[in-house]
Amino acid sequence: MTAFRTLTFHSPEETAIFATRLAPQLRAGDCLLLDGPVGAGKTHFARHLVQSLLTVPEDVPSPTYTLVQTYDTAAGPLWHADLYRLTASDEIEELGLIEAFDTAICIIEWPDRLGSLAPRNALCLRFGHDDNLPDTRHIELSWNHSGWADRIGAIADV
Repeated sequence: MTAFRTLTFHSPEETAIFATRLAPQLRAGDCLLLDGPVGAGKTHFARHLVQSLLTVPEDVPSPTYTLVQTYDTAAGPLWHADLYRLTASDEIEELGLIEAFDTAICIIEWPDRLGSLAPRNALCLRFGHDDNLPDTRHIELSWNHSGWADRIGAIADV
């Protein structure tokens, strides 16, 4: 059974706060699938989540061109992938993402490129923006794994 929750954030700062509140809930084997149009806030969210887990601050660039950025964090290894430029599922396997799904925290932008390789226990975050309020973001969270319900409930009231 799929569970849903929609959150609305009225500024980039509110979105960043949610990311930093979600970060400590994550552990190896967790996967966040960040979906939504260009400019909806996926990379902004990911950048703040990653930075909040780093023990030594560092730049967190978008992996648009590198495809994957990896980090050693307080919670363990973290992989941030942007699959926008991929065209075939064998490219995903070449990146090592399938193994990372079991051993690291994974943040995946453009998860539609995963197709059937998407982890079933992932937390899906669908980002949308409001045309009338340019700084407002709506994030629809959905999950199939029961473990996400308590973690989301503990942090969702930003």
